[in-house]
Amino acid sequence: MSDTPFGFGLPPEEPEDGDEGKKKDQESGGGQGPANPFGFGLPGAGGFGGPGGPGADNPLAAMFGSLNPTDLGAAFQQLGQMLSYEGGPVNWDMAKQIARQTVSQGAADGSKDSSIGPAERTAVQEAVRLADLWLDDVTSLPSGAGSAVAWSRAEWVEATLPAWQELVDPVAERVGAAMGDVLPEEMQAMAGPLIGMMRSMGGAMFGTQIGQAVGVLAGEVVGSTDIGLPLGPVGKAALLPVNIEAFGKDLGVPKEEVRLYLALREAAHQRLFAHVPWLRSHLFGAVDGYARGIKVDTAKLEDVVGQFDPQNPEQLQDALQQGMFQPEDTPEQKAALARLETALALVEGWVDAVVHAAAKPRLASADALRETLRRRRASGGPAEQTFATLIGLELRPRRLRDASRLWASLTDARGVDGRDGLWAHPDMLPTASDLDDPDGFVHREQIDFSELDKMLGEAAEKPDLHKPDPQKKGDAGDTEDDGAE
Repeated sequence: MSDTPFGFGLPPEEPEDGDEGKKKDQESGGGQGPANPFGFGLPGAGGFGGPGGPGADNPLAAMFGSLNPTDLGAAFQQLGQMLSYEGGPVNWDMAKQIARQTVSQGAADGSKDSSIGPAERTAVQEAVRLADLWLDDVTSLPSGAGSAVAWSRAEWVEATLPAWQELVDPVAERVGAAMGDVLPEEMQAMAGPLIGMMRSMGGAMFGTQIGQAVGVLAGEVVGSTDIGLPLGPVGKAALLPVNIEAFGKDLGVPKEEVRLYLALREAAHQRLFAHVPWLRSHLFGAVDGYARGIKVDTAKLEDVVGQFDPQNPEQLQDALQQGMFQPEDTPEQKAALARLETALALVEGWVDAVVHAAAKPRLASADALRETLRRRRASGGPAEQTFATLIGLELRPRRLRDASRLWASLTDARGVDGRDGLWAHPDMLPTASDLDDPDGFVHREQIDFSELDKMLGEAAEKPDLHKPDPQKKGDAGDTEDDGAE
């Protein structure tokens, strides 16, 4: 895993002046600064990932590269586009551009992106097909993958940006609105150009950070559901062969087994999200609920706006990194975080349990691969680091292990159908407290919502005996009405 999972600063580059440049960078305090949960920062400016962070000597390096004289025209043209942006809270065109630039620079391990050949596409399709056959034996949920595809890193970026937009926009919207609402209404008309510039810069800041985040993550994920959320198109299982190669490089496990094990995980995620219709909205809604609880230090923001110098834009991003935006410490905010954390743990725990049940009898490396993936999460995998930097959520490995143990215990006690039947309704799922006491949950009598739904459906179909039927003539209701007349 990289040290900058959500794009805080540029991917490390070799200084043009060799060792002397390295020494100079170290003396200037270059390196990774404190994490910023909301991903703010002017691309490469001082404070971008902390004072003296990557790109501090070249504030526009994140967007424009080395800024050779021949690049200046394009640089200023792009800067103009940044300041004239009038779209939503995130400049997603910029995010896409930065993500693709980050991908083209290569991953932290030095591997480069490459186009997918026919042999790799066929290998992925066959692995997903076999994985689905194995999963049929260990879960009652049918296949959720209508197709299987092999993606390059650039293709992963293109395919997942719509989901990232749905995740990030609620947080960015709340922050962006605060940037324009700090002035009194009578002053907003006079300060219109300034507010517009601030909104444009806010969109660019978010776009740059999200773009770098997605670009870095593209070099690490092995499928479309690697962070526990369905980021790709519905019903399309996807694997990234170049990242699978890097993942299995030093494991001492045959490449085919690594691919098949990861295909099992991807196919299991696809089944869950395809056949639990409320799950996706439940997870994304928890992010939106968290965003609504963000509060803004308006006094500090008013002070920044009053002293804002358009020629010194890094002043704004410095202020943004000094605790101006904080989650509100309310029961609602805590509940939103707990709901999201628990749901993600249950998803990952279920996938871990069913994949192990399918792989254990068939793959000699099943235990080793399972442990490798668990260590990957525990040391800061894509899911944990992405959510920690995006919305301040940390996926604790203890929750994932507890969830996996709970699902395995449910399989032993109630069978596959009884275990998977809990996904029928969100109120039937274990809670955070149940993860602390999985045995208590396993042996607790569960409410049968299917019987309740059946009773309600039958009641709705029965005719109301107290209501006259207008199609019938001469019944008791008609007689009473006629008498009244």
